[in-house]
Amino acid sequence: MSDENAVENNLLIIDSISIDQVQRTMQKITQFQQVVQKTLQQNHDYGIIPGTPKPTMFKPGAEKILMLMGLRSEFEIVDSTRDFNTGFFQYQVKCQLYKGDMLITEGLGSANTREAKYAKQNPYTIDNTILKMAKKRALVDATLLVASLSDIFTQDIEDTDLDGQRVSNQKKYYTDQSGAITQKQAKRMFALAQGNEEIVKNVLSKYGYERSTNVQKIKYERICNDIEAAAVAEKAEPEESSAVTGDIPEAFKDAI
Repeated sequence: MSDENAVENNLLIIDSISIDQVQRTMQKITQFQQVVQKTLQQNHDYGIIPGTPKPTMFKPGAEKILMLMGLRSEFEIVDSTRDFNTGFFQYQVKCQLYKGDMLITEGLGSANTREAKYAKQNPYTIDNTILKMAKKRALVDATLLVASLSDIFTQDIEDTDLDGQRVSNQKKYYTDQSGAITQKQAKRMFALAQGNEEIVKNVLSKYGYERSTNVQKIKYERICNDIEAAAVAEKAEPEESSAVTGDIPEAFKDAI
């Protein structure tokens, strides 16, 4: 098909659309999105994973949305590998959403034992877990599509388990990513620096901060990681580190 024919066909489609109907539909979508945002609970139905631009939809949230819309789900394994010689298991699953007997939309999801969070586990004991993860990803994929929620939620779940909790890193993550850090979080940075306030000041300066109270929560974990790495490097040098205390010295508070 030539470009001219494609443009002509697009114009014909647009001409056949009722603008008033489109506006009403868009308003309904916006209203539904608002209802969803008010109904879902953070840390249960969805969560904020550091490094992702949007909240991540969890399985309970997807199931709640389908209940709101009166939809049911059916799953089909479209491809799988169960190699008991090498210990490699993978599943690709299709999730179909129905309104009564009418197919509305479908989503795809996959999972395998070579993903980072499963690499150190016994692959022969997590075969069913891999299948469940693939089904969950397919469910979330279909739900975000049918509910027009892709601009609000994401499905960045490569580093989360079936309930949306991080499994590859056992450090504490803060789901509240708005505003500046707390005094307790500031003390943690000092503790990671092993009492060396110069390390903290240097890292904060790297991120454009003069005081710890100005550090934004969304950058907090990255800053802590840099402080910890700098402290390890400092400890490897012959000079002795400063003593670690539970509180921030007065001089340190004034400095940052």
